[in-house]
Amino acid sequence: MRFFFLLCLLFCSQPALAWNAAGHRLIAVIAWQQLSAPSRQLVSATLAAHPDYDRWREKAGGQGEAALFAEAATWADSIRNDPRYYDEGRDKPTRPLAGRYDSRRHRSWHYVDFAANGRPRKGDIDRQIERLDRLLVTSNDPAEITYALPWLLHLVSDLHQPLHVGNSDDGGGTRVLVENPYPRGQPFVSLHAYWDDLPGPSSLRGRRLQRAAARLLAAYRPPAQGDANLWREESRQLRLAAYPRQNGRLSPIIDKKFQEQSRAIAERRLAEAGYRLGRLLETRLRQRVSRETFRRQGP
Repeated sequence: MRFFFLLCLLFCSQPALAWNAAGHRLIAVIAWQQLSAPSRQLVSATLAAHPDYDRWREKAGGQGEAALFAEAATWADSIRNDPRYYDEGRDKPTRPLAGRYDSRRHRSWHYVDFAANGRPRKGDIDRQIERLDRLLVTSNDPAEITYALPWLLHLVSDLHQPLHVGNSDDGGGTRVLVENPYPRGQPFVSLHAYWDDLPGPSSLRGRRLQRAAARLLAAYRPPAQGDANLWREESRQLRLAAYPRQNGRLSPIIDKKFQEQSRAIAERRLAEAGYRLGRLLETRLRQRVSRETFRRQGP
């Protein structure tokens, strides 16, 4: 009976979200530190045109543009429970919001799962990052940039979570139940959910968020920049280390050694994602700032 209950807990749980909100905010705060003043101004102006801007501003609680930027980075997960948006192929389409091209949740954008033969089987996070990246440079439609930017903030972060480049056989760890003696809630969780929560409580904001980001910046040097292909392969290489090897009573157990190792991997990936996201945005937005300046100053 207990085993049946645990199976129900696993398969009826919420879908995977990659890093929780704390992780996405941490990465965004680190990225913000990599941006020049003109790029920050362009980011703020771009996000201000988004239909959910007022929601982000309310959640930021008057903590400034960096905090609002951090809230925007959580948007692609928050829409999963928002009735204004829908799951394509499952739900009835909803009316597009003002300034948006569609109201789809695009769940397949958050991950890529590989089959046993090493071929991608499901999900297209790497391809979507490349597409959104190109939009920042090539699009002349401000509304399109406003749509693309929050997605790019989120997906670069997701790609650095090892189980978002997952095994298709277990849904990136979503169907692997683990015994967790370090819980914030249930003592049995999916392995994917365990990794999602490693950055800390989802409520992390304000000074605690700034201190946590500063600690990561001090602890880790900027990595090689690379691109979505490199970030994907890094996560893929880390995937083996993402599975606990010790057995508990009914399932694999998170022991002290695995907990410490996983925290170290998660913190390093958070820092790497923050540095890379910031440099990516700075490179792309600098081109837009320069182009717009030239147009204003032209004949």
